[in-house]
Amino acid sequence: MGGFGVGERQVPVDGRADGPRRAPGGLVALALGGFGIGLTEFLIAGLLPQVASGFAVSEAAAGRLISGYALSVAVGAVALTAATARLPRKQVLVGLVALFVVGNLLSAIAPTYSVMLLGRIVAALCHGSFFGIGSLVARGLVEPERKSRAVAVMFAGLTLANVLGVPFGALVGERWGWRAAFWAVTAIGVLALAAIVLLVPGRAGTVRGGAPSGLRDQLRAFRSSQVWLTLAATALGYGGMFGAFSYIAYTFTEVSGFSPADVAWLLMVYGVGLVVGNLIGGRAADRDRDRALILALLGLTVTLALFGLLAGSAVASAVLVFLMGVTGFATVPGMITRVTDAARGAALAASANVSASNAGNALGAWLGGLAITAGLGYTAPLYTGAALTLAALIVMLVAGRTPPSAAASAPAGSKSG
Repeated sequence: MGGFGVGERQVPVDGRADGPRRAPGGLVALALGGFGIGLTEFLIAGLLPQVASGFAVSEAAAGRLISGYALSVAVGAVALTAATARLPRKQVLVGLVALFVVGNLLSAIAPTYSVMLLGRIVAALCHGSFFGIGSLVARGLVEPERKSRAVAVMFAGLTLANVLGVPFGALVGERWGWRAAFWAVTAIGVLALAAIVLLVPGRAGTVRGGAPSGLRDQLRAFRSSQVWLTLAATALGYGGMFGAFSYIAYTFTEVSGFSPADVAWLLMVYGVGLVVGNLIGGRAADRDRDRALILALLGLTVTLALFGLLAGSAVASAVLVFLMGVTGFATVPGMITRVTDAARGAALAASANVSASNAGNALGAWLGGLAITAGLGYTAPLYTGAALTLAALIVMLVAGRTPPSAAASAPAGSKSG
């Protein structure tokens, strides 16, 4: 590819028997599913006090409704994708959204804290596989040259949920109680399920040349060095952004001079940045994917470093948190299409990308917390994040200059490599 001396071999995995076509209805259905799943992840933050009071548990126990969800995402992304490797992708998506509905229904009717936690875990199991398999389906609904934009449309639901999730949960919970919020998300899940059944074509995501189907073929995709380099860049890039984001409220209130009441609208500014970055990143990746990823990671590194330097300014902080969202999420569509191209359409690699992002989130938050504990101040997670994204940038530069491995170049399902 042009620029930076970076090249990549893009393996076609978007073919359909009836030729390329646009399927906006199918993409909207996938985006609706992503919106519902994203709401489930984010709305709990605004409901924790009510949930803790309702079940008479401690704040720490209520917090496990978040950490348990995250752990279930990481495990479910790989486990469910591997278990369903031979099934048609539309059927798998329908099953995943049905699991999501069941999980949220359990949370809505939970008579005890343990049942509530079980509902969170069940709902989270579908998260990683939905976005991994859904990204392959999304790119198969459009012409190959629009694949990253198609993935961006699907992820638009998740980014909107990031903007609306916490205020949605807080508003509904305040007016009608926390259970009403989970009933609402359950209803969204039912709508998404119906939309996917009706609007996503039955052969959506069929891979030209044959997709890796069995578990052995799926695992063979991980012989590609490009798969591992892309997963590493994903984990480090996410780790940098979300490591900084995990402590951003403290940065705003303790360094920038904002009041606690200001944090909500500042988080919405960040969320709007995610939406913008996702759409820009999809378009840019369709033009020149490696260049787009390198520029996004470079932009995120610079943004985080500047944020650390200028956090004492309220105006600069508001601008930079928006740019943090833009540059951070601009990598998402390109990273997913990159790893699935390298894996020749293996769904397990797409889901592993989601697991890598969650692992990066945990790493970034841990390192940021260590920096604060060491007495380096509330800007330290920003610098820690900048270091992680700089590492991601270096990995991407290496990936762009590394030729595809034999495993990636071999026809799908072959025994070579």
